[in-house]
Amino acid sequence: MRKNIIIGISLIGLILLGARLGLCDNEKKKKDELYRQVELFSDTLAIIHKEYVDDTLPKDLIYGALKGMLSSLDAHSQFMDPDTYNELKEETEGKFGGLGIEITIKDGLLTIITPIEDTPAWKAGLKPGDRIVKINNELTREMLLTDAVKKMRGKPGEIVDLAVLRDSEKKLLDFKITRAVIKIKDIKHARILEDGIGYIRLVEFRENTPQELNNALGNLSKQRMNALIIDLRNNPGGLLDAAVKITGKFIQPNKMIVYTKGRQFDQNLEFYSNTKNAILDLPLVILINQGSASGSEIVAGALQDYKRAIIIGTKSFGKGSVQSVVPLRDGSALRLTTSRYFTPSGKIINGKGVTPDIEVETEKAADSKNKPVEDVFNYKDDPALARAVDILKALKFYKEAKQENRHEK
Repeated sequence: MRKNIIIGISLIGLILLGARLGLCDNEKKKKDELYRQVELFSDTLAIIHKEYVDDTLPKDLIYGALKGMLSSLDAHSQFMDPDTYNELKEETEGKFGGLGIEITIKDGLLTIITPIEDTPAWKAGLKPGDRIVKINNELTREMLLTDAVKKMRGKPGEIVDLAVLRDSEKKLLDFKITRAVIKIKDIKHARILEDGIGYIRLVEFRENTPQELNNALGNLSKQRMNALIIDLRNNPGGLLDAAVKITGKFIQPNKMIVYTKGRQFDQNLEFYSNTKNAILDLPLVILINQGSASGSEIVAGALQDYKRAIIIGTKSFGKGSVQSVVPLRDGSALRLTTSRYFTPSGKIINGKGVTPDIEVETEKAADSKNKPVEDVFNYKDDPALARAVDILKALKFYKEAKQENRHEK
């Protein structure tokens, strides 16, 4: 019996050793293949530098190769030269020059995620899902995302010509948009609509957004708010930490809000709520549309999973991946997709988006031409917002009726 046990243990040891050797062998094969391909790259670089008809600078060749390498991965990974990297840092501070649109590459086409509210692009009438075909008469078909951003940014006061393809149209739409310094305001509206129903429009998630939301909630509470609508339409996201804190404001502590999965162990992260005095009994509606992305989808997805809010509108954009910015030694940087977001119940956001509980077109049918957006707030003319008000009023009526029936018994 003992002999059989020893033989069994020995066999297990041999199997584990074989598996380990197999893994080592696979890793060695991958490294060998990488080295062979690097040699191919090096040979090509040397040939171009020596034989190309015009004189070339090594830096230009390397930068070009890096741009192509990163753009071949996905729509959100990119190589940023020092100027582009500096622009990104300016953007995260909430003030930059340009048109005011969030863009990506979707199905090989330069696509608008959303125009940012109160910017030149918003006022000109650009919409989520619009495909930019030309920038200043230059075709964008093979254009890198970083190059497209550079062409649309520049000195305030200058005009940028955009030719846009919109799914609902059968012709190109031409837009002349004047650049401006873009100042992002986290909260656009915070007011009582009617019958104690509060309304907050969140434009983006930045460092101060959770505190600004707390201030807005405090002011609305003083006005006897008894229900709340948070409008995340055309909100492109922003800081993950801000989105997590805002979600945690409305659910119990120690609840998972979002988790990420990547290839490396340290990219597998879980984010939980930890807000003290969370608002748990306030009826809540979240509005989303095609322009709601990233952080907006984390908030909507988590609150939907926990049945804490009713999600109204149209399916969100589906930008559920995490980009890590890796600075390089010469001042350039890599923006690399390293993991993907999942809602608490395991739903993938990337490429899928968040599907609303109640689907309502978020706006009236717009003119086919680039009609400017008027900055007039009338919630009764907004189909999705008006529907949200009606639903909250119905919930309030049902709750009061239930309490009266309970007292009568």
